Amino acid sequence: MNTKLPQPNLIKVAQLLYTSKRYKKRIEKHQLQQLFWECTLRCNLHCIHCGSDCRTIAEKQDMPFEDFLPVLEEVRSVMNPNEILVVTTGGEPLVRKDIVECGKKIRELGFHWGMVSNGMMLDEKMCDRLMEAGLETIGISLDGFEEAHNWLRGSKNSFAMAERAIKCLVGKKMVWDVITCVNQKTIGYLDEFKQYLIDLGVKQWRIFTIAPMGRAAEHPELQLSDQQFREVMEFIVAVRKEKSIRLSYGCEGFLGDYEWRVRSYPFFCQAGINVATILADGSISGCLSIRSQYNQGNIYKDRFTEVWENKFQAYRNHEWMHTGPCSDCDAWEFCLGNGMHLRDDNGNLLLCHYK
Repeated sequence: MNTKLPQPNLIKVAQLLYTSKRYKKRIEKHQLQQLFWECTLRCNLHCIHCGSDCRTIAEKQDMPFEDFLPVLEEVRSVMNPNEILVVTTGGEPLVRKDIVECGKKIRELGFHWGMVSNGMMLDEKMCDRLMEAGLETIGISLDGFEEAHNWLRGSKNSFAMAERAIKCLVGKKMVWDVITCVNQKTIGYLDEFKQYLIDLGVKQWRIFTIAPMGRAAEHPELQLSDQQFREVMEFIVAVRKEKSIRLSYGCEGFLGDYEWRVRSYPFFCQAGINVATILADGSISGCLSIRSQYNQGNIYKDRFTEVWENKFQAYRNHEWMHTGPCSDCDAWEFCLGNGMHLRDDNGNLLLCHYK
């Protein structure tokens, strides 16, 4: 497998080198910018690609907000909360009856508040309640037209409910986007789906591809071939040029010559550097997508700020990843071993977007 960069583009190489130097400064500073709270493991869907531990009826109880509150108070005592976005996620955060009150308190403490939702419970009334409580940003999952979306999400009603949620958000004064996980069932009609979203009133759209992790590992039809992956990248490049909708590829994976062309920022795994997560059991992790054992502590026995400041070594120094397929890759300096969520418990790389 050829791991060399494409024919040298001096401007692109210069950009990558400059970005690499900036990475080192960001790692040294490790300023917290996003704090995810896995506020529940309960979910009203059963998605076949889910990488988390979510169940319709979760075995673990929701973390009481009273347990998460001391973390927020601790963080705001040493950091500027106005520079940190707290994202409530799960599971499906809207299954919590107190989610509006939780968000309101998050805002009262000075943090920004965001959410990721499947849209099943987001109607006009709930949307108004969330906005009144200070919700500033939300992402809604919609993974294709009705048949494909309902198949992926495991519910015959999920497409209709997600569409309803999007219609509720159109015209609202908050930052929101639609998130689409492309797979074998949807790659053939991306252009048609794009027009559907535009007609629906969507202004911002994010596309993700699905890694063979969690339940997704059992469904090969969720994975794209190398050629299909390139087709998705070319589609994003073309849409970004036409500017009919603000489209970008998700944050995962170093993309070589596609860097800056499919998103407005270069790849950099922010887990444990600018992003932290409090999992439902209190574990302190770097990113919600990480399901391997890279937890750094637990809020029930450790102070979060001390963990953030003094641990996360595996996240901030990737030299331990410089083995196997990464050991002789010419893109190492720019990629640093890909995203942390793509490493298994033994440190093996599960997927290389670049190759």
